[in-house]
Amino acid sequence: MSTERRYTQADFRTQLSWADLDPDYLRQLVGLAKIEDLAGAGLIERPERLGDVTTALMPEGAIGTAQLTAREPMVVCGLGLVQLALNSYGEGCSFEAHLQDGGSVAAGDSIGILTGPSGPLLQAERIILNFLQHLAGIATETRAYADALSQSDTVLLDTRKTLPGYRVLQKYAFACGGGYNHRIGLFDRVMLKDNHLAVAGATGGDRLTETVSLARSACEDLAIEVEVDTLEQIPAVLEAGADIILLDNFCENKLNAAIELIGERACSEASGGIQLDTLASLGTLGLDFISTGAPIHQSTWKDIGLDWQ
Repeated sequence: MSTERRYTQADFRTQLSWADLDPDYLRQLVGLAKIEDLAGAGLIERPERLGDVTTALMPEGAIGTAQLTAREPMVVCGLGLVQLALNSYGEGCSFEAHLQDGGSVAAGDSIGILTGPSGPLLQAERIILNFLQHLAGIATETRAYADALSQSDTVLLDTRKTLPGYRVLQKYAFACGGGYNHRIGLFDRVMLKDNHLAVAGATGGDRLTETVSLARSACEDLAIEVEVDTLEQIPAVLEAGADIILLDNFCENKLNAAIELIGERACSEASGGIQLDTLASLGTLGLDFISTGAPIHQSTWKDIGLDWQ
């Protein structure tokens, strides 16, 4: 089998855009949030009284204006969900964004203005804020990681460590923060991890080479990525023509040795135990990629207010 390199780093510099996200799927997420609020979805015993009992007490036919305001510095994300949420609660509401996803704001800055019937605005408020605060947290955290690699040619990638049901939104937020997206699911790349190799009895030697070769011949149209735990596994993986070698939990000395072994025959990726304060140092090693789920699963919500005007 030829081991000629098939891919370069540029082939994997992909970022989800808002246009990539299925609006019907997003409407389902908004709809689920709505019936949690109005009908107790998720409970075996549903409430006898349904709907928003508080807003029902407000003056009928009132029209209102509210401003989304950043309470702290952040990278904004998820603005496209605002109008979807408003539409879910009724007609006549509109949202005017004052910046685009991926834009930075300071504390006190306006993110956008909502106008329309007061009832739907009040009912949609919490859902809108929940989405925006969560996604802004991811985008802001990712921006810090991306900035730490800004002087390097190494590309920051995410992982599949996402909240079930929210993967595309969380990966989109990662992209808005300046990171790039790894595979979206199990369908778009062959990724032989340590457990796959253990099941196949292919943790080293000829059996490892045969397993990677089988993957490459069976899935010619997909990139083949192989996770290695030791330097000794790398020659066998290279011989089979893997496109990306994932160096799992390697120290810097071993990363240097691995990068030298791999050379130009495959892309190199480091993962496992990646910390924000070590990224700049790792970025000097010559890695093609560093992947981490931390900006998603360790991010904190950002403080956004909805202020009635």
